[in-house]
Amino acid sequence: MKNLIEKLVSDALAALPPGTLGGAPPPAPAVERSRDTAHGDFACSIAMRLARSLRANPRALAQQIVAALPKNDLIEKTEIAGPGFINFFMAPAAWQAELLRVHAAGRTYGRGVSGAGRRAIVEFVSANPTGPLHVGHGRHAAYGASVANLLEADGWSVHREYYVNDAGRQMDILAASVWLRYLELCGETIRFPANGYRGEYIRPIAAALHGRQGDAFHKPANAVFAGLPPDEPDGGDKDQYIDALIARARELLAAGFRTVFDAGLTKILADIQNDLAEFGVRFDRWYSEQDLGDGRDGGPIDRALQRLRAHGHVFVQEGAVWFRAAAFGDEKDRVVIRANGQKTYFASDIAYHLDKRERGFDLLVTILGADHHGYVARVRAGLAAMGEPPESLQVPMVQFVTLFKGGEKVAMGKREARFVTLRDLRNEVGNDAARLIYVMRSNDQHLDFDLELAKKQSNDNPVYYVQYAHARIASVLKQAAERGLPFDRESGLASLALLADPQEREMMREITRWPEIIQQASEIRAPHMVVHYLRELAAAFHAYYNALPFIVDDGALRNARLALIVAARQVLGNALDILGVSAPESM
Repeated sequence: MKNLIEKLVSDALAALPPGTLGGAPPPAPAVERSRDTAHGDFACSIAMRLARSLRANPRALAQQIVAALPKNDLIEKTEIAGPGFINFFMAPAAWQAELLRVHAAGRTYGRGVSGAGRRAIVEFVSANPTGPLHVGHGRHAAYGASVANLLEADGWSVHREYYVNDAGRQMDILAASVWLRYLELCGETIRFPANGYRGEYIRPIAAALHGRQGDAFHKPANAVFAGLPPDEPDGGDKDQYIDALIARARELLAAGFRTVFDAGLTKILADIQNDLAEFGVRFDRWYSEQDLGDGRDGGPIDRALQRLRAHGHVFVQEGAVWFRAAAFGDEKDRVVIRANGQKTYFASDIAYHLDKRERGFDLLVTILGADHHGYVARVRAGLAAMGEPPESLQVPMVQFVTLFKGGEKVAMGKREARFVTLRDLRNEVGNDAARLIYVMRSNDQHLDFDLELAKKQSNDNPVYYVQYAHARIASVLKQAAERGLPFDRESGLASLALLADPQEREMMREITRWPEIIQQASEIRAPHMVVHYLRELAAAFHAYYNALPFIVDDGALRNARLALIVAARQVLGNALDILGVSAPESM
């Protein structure tokens, strides 16, 4: 209905006498739902916005627009209010026609076409495979999956991707940590490094490695630690110490270091993949950082550096190769190749995003943690310098999760082995509660996750409240059938004009908002809008349930009311599906 009114207003603007709008093309009508139905169902502020630039009286301009509106039987009346708002009152037939569309479209009701013909890649989670996913990663997973679903519902062709950081220093630290636990199984006494991964999940990996390799990688502890710099807290630097330990492991193990490295990577990545699959989060590709190449094999890094060189956007200083990022809006220039010949993480980042563009994606949505603010300007600078549109990259930031258990805050830190895993959380509260609660607040706001609330079977729990509305509708239909009065869809749809109660009008208003919610939430990457909508639709249904009986003697009225709540059930299910939450038939 909103689109209908926007078209009517656009047609009216086009029909105004030449020169009325000053010759410039008018802006989009920007029709909004009215907060107070006393002021109509929809409102348009186009007259006030145009009046500023035209130096015209907004109410007089609004009157001209209303006079030029094409006649439409779905509009009951229009009013001009305040300084120039045009308020639209919909005829009952408009709501009835939309309910017919809900029943006809079913699972596809509300889906839009804003992204039709365009391709989007949504990269999310992308946690380093150095340990199990924790509750913070879970928020990234729920948010990213919901954003991808929203884009798809609005017509985009969507590709979901996980970037596996399986190269670089953090993975080397993981390999060293696995090897030290392996050495303990060989009988060595080990003082574990301050900067190693100390979680219990390392021990089974080491045990499996020992089971396969025996003592093949056993080296005496004195050979491992001799001559290393001091570690923390012995007055040393933990970063220098772990780097020296990694170098020693490479020296002593030679080719065996890669075997140890792969043992950790393979097991942890498989665990992450399984965890996300059980959480209902799927990916079209797990993109290995190693696939980027090292800049010498014609891979994405090589192609990115070649583009920068071809455009004259790199320079050499003190043996390092620098990108002139400041010329493209970044705060400073960036190193892409260190003096020792190693490519930087930044080189990998811009190469990966160039690869996304080369794969034909129009929109690059990269979802990152709130501590990555500098990332956006850097990568956009790289895209611009390589001849790609920087605005194609969008980087929603996901704020941190604070978990409360028994009223107490739970401290988390992966390397220190103080964390609650996503699997632990799912086992305690279930996938549905986790998926919905993770996205009930905007991604740029901190989230307090209350375990007790997530498990509570009451209206205080938003998951329970919404799912109960869906199950309650199923229960009404079941009761009607048990009383020998099964829902007759054809009769109900033919009798929608009988739905004249204010509660029924409110139900129709809420149900038919769904297409607008998809469009708005998709456009600003805001699945929390879907949660708010679900709660409002559930509230409207529960109020309707308590106000009027559905299973009445009058067959036409009964079927009309059942048709209304069946439409509500369909939209509840459609919206829950966007969030990856189930729509139960009973509770």
